[in-house]
Amino acid sequence: MTAPFIPQTDPRASYLAYRTEIHDAIQAVLQGGTYVLGQQVREFEREFGAYHAGGHAVGVANGTDALIIALRACGIGPGDAVVTVSYTAVATVAAIEQAAAIPIVADIGRSSYTIDCDALEKGLGSVDRASIKAIIPVHLYGQPANMPAVLELAHRHGWFVIEDCAHALGAASQDRRVGTWGNVAAFSFYPTKNLGAIGDGGAVVTSDTRLAERARMLREYGWQDRQVSEIAGFNSRLDELQAAILRVKFRHLEAANERRHEIATRYADALSRLGVPVPEICSGVRHAWHQFVIRHRNREQLRERLKAAGVGTLVHYPVPVHLQPAYRGWIQQAGSLRETEMAAREVVSLPLFPEMTDEQVDRVIEAVRANL
Repeated sequence: MTAPFIPQTDPRASYLAYRTEIHDAIQAVLQGGTYVLGQQVREFEREFGAYHAGGHAVGVANGTDALIIALRACGIGPGDAVVTVSYTAVATVAAIEQAAAIPIVADIGRSSYTIDCDALEKGLGSVDRASIKAIIPVHLYGQPANMPAVLELAHRHGWFVIEDCAHALGAASQDRRVGTWGNVAAFSFYPTKNLGAIGDGGAVVTSDTRLAERARMLREYGWQDRQVSEIAGFNSRLDELQAAILRVKFRHLEAANERRHEIATRYADALSRLGVPVPEICSGVRHAWHQFVIRHRNREQLRERLKAAGVGTLVHYPVPVHLQPAYRGWIQQAGSLRETEMAAREVVSLPLFPEMTDEQVDRVIEAVRANL
């Protein structure tokens, strides 16, 4: 009998793992009668902020909005430039555009897949440095960016630091969690994330009371007093149902991340012995293992062979943002993007979700071994 297909990710498995708790939480919300910005959102914000060194958390509608609100809370707007990477979800750059700012993209490190501060500094001569007001390091795949280097560069130039933590909830560098290094951080709770809603959701986190207050105003029309806009905001509210579901899953986050670590360790040990390029963990870092990626020069051929062997894969991300039709030609580049473009051609994500069995992990390893 053919073994069941192994998907690259499986958000339904997360729901099934906590089904009773989730159903109870949903039922409580339905019976409570408050469905937007109520007690569940307030409690989730309190718990999420406490997890991030006692910071302020502001629940919003999705991760992209979290970035937009973070940018606008910092006063980023028309004429300002923001440095980030092109090897990321398009949401990172789209948020800069939606804040009416100008994206400047820098290259990534070959093994870290996060912003290369040395390459960025060398490339600053090719862009309008005076217009740069912020930098968004992306903790891609769950690997923390080199935050000491990012902070040193940002402090020297007077930039805000806005962390894109969509992939990296629970990751840490030097025993300091991502989301607590910069001025403000943005998180996504898209269903496939390490902490996934059953729908959409996001959060802004900051230790700065003023930025937190601006974020709260921005998510709801710029209100302090209801129906009176003090600043120009918009509607980006985390709803009660998603907050209740997130609170259930949040209780299990550390165990789920530990299982991700176990799976990633098994992959890395086995595949590195086969000569497969696997992620390099930077010194002093706790990786969140949102994705486990390998590299292959004939990626699509490998993916087809793995699919035939019953193993699903995905590509995060096949086209760098600066080469996508909507952005090609007007995004500024701080130097060469050689590593970015090479990664986009070669990287493939293997199955990784906490509910994977050891037998499934072994099947993936064997399928890669047999089809290199």
